[in-house]
Amino acid sequence: MVNYHSPTTDPILPTLRPRKDDPSNMPNSGLRAQWRPTIVLALPVIVAEVGWMAMAIVDTFMVGGLGPEAIGAVSVGGMVHFTVVIFGMGLLLGLDTIVSQAFGANNVEEGRRGLIQALWLCALLTPPLFALQWFLADHLGDVGITPRVVALASPYMKTLAWGTFPLMIQGAFRRYLQALGSVRPAMVAIVTANLVNWFGNWLLIRGRLGFPALGVDGSGWSTLAARIYLAGVLVAAAIIREQGQALPFWRISWRLDAVRMRGLLRLGVPAATQITLEVGVFALATALAGRMAVESLAAHQIVLNLSSLTFMVPLGISSAGSVRVGHAIGRRDPAGVRSAGWAAIALGVGIMAMFALVLISFPQAIASIFTDDPGVQAIARKLLMVAACFQLFDGMQVVTTGVLRGLGNTKTAMVTMLVAHWGIGLPIGAWLALGRGNGILGLWVGLSTGLSLAALIVFTAWMRQVRRLPDLVRV
Repeated sequence: MVNYHSPTTDPILPTLRPRKDDPSNMPNSGLRAQWRPTIVLALPVIVAEVGWMAMAIVDTFMVGGLGPEAIGAVSVGGMVHFTVVIFGMGLLLGLDTIVSQAFGANNVEEGRRGLIQALWLCALLTPPLFALQWFLADHLGDVGITPRVVALASPYMKTLAWGTFPLMIQGAFRRYLQALGSVRPAMVAIVTANLVNWFGNWLLIRGRLGFPALGVDGSGWSTLAARIYLAGVLVAAAIIREQGQALPFWRISWRLDAVRMRGLLRLGVPAATQITLEVGVFALATALAGRMAVESLAAHQIVLNLSSLTFMVPLGISSAGSVRVGHAIGRRDPAGVRSAGWAAIALGVGIMAMFALVLISFPQAIASIFTDDPGVQAIARKLLMVAACFQLFDGMQVVTTGVLRGLGNTKTAMVTMLVAHWGIGLPIGAWLALGRGNGILGLWVGLSTGLSLAALIVFTAWMRQVRRLPDLVRV
């Protein structure tokens, strides 16, 4: 378990020793035994991740009837808003390691103390994140966005900003519950929150049942309501789960603990930076695509959205793998660490291999779902081939990043994203696209190169780290 008081940079490995009285030391931690619990844990998380995507899709769909400016406003405002808050959400990823390892060590009280510090972090981060969103909303026009889009996107973004605190709170409680192995509440919450969002859009965009017609801004208020609802459901789920416990989280000291906060940030800052770097590289790639022909931009958006959708599956497996590895670390079970990690990686790569096969086999059918334009379809077919090639690496890098996080290692992925994506992949893509005249296809080849390199680096780091674990059989 992460030792908050340890001055070492790797506090986990030196203290990892099997407890003889732990049932996990029985011969049940082989690779085969890990498949079912990993899948059971991952499935609700996958549904929840897809639910996040669905909320943005619903907003875009519901404002579609208001015209292209409305669609552009929701897309631009949502993208800028997400880019700001993703760093704050990423800081909470350290809670995965702290709570899962504490749970595995049968020291759930320490996990609860971690939750309290995460809630402090939410409160401290909300004002600067809120202020940054308002500042950016007032300066959208400075980057050349069409004034008609800015006029709609600015108030929409300011409305979304009011949801920063509930968004952070739900993130903290979702990570806490997931790390304890309780994943259904998040799934139920996000599915029902989508219904709240859809109904709110229906009421407020055009004005129904006596409500005012707020247009694009109505979609923002609907999303805000859905996020407040989401936070409320997850807080309630945590309270219900803690009922009957000797020391539930609300009875633990709520003071700000500088030592524990440093422990949370030591894990969270690299994870947040890694996510921001990854999101940022694709945002910049979209900006580069915007300098090309409209058909190229459309094809880019189609394949990027499709790749983001397939990515949700290994992302869910990544969270499950992080929790399973953290539990094994906490109970001092090196064999369980290895088997949990390898099972998650194999599952993620295997599923992405199937997605790759589908993309290779049916590119025309897939492209035609999104557009009837033959020019866009032709470009999308080529990009789908590139996307198929990096599916395996995409699955490998995100799941391996998750199991490394379960070990307490979040720095490797951060450095990897900086070097592979920003130092190699994006420059190659920009050179091929703009310097060599290969257009959008060159850009995607560069992105694929960076993604593949990132996968190989984090995978090598995982193999090196598990070799350093004590061998359970020989103890």
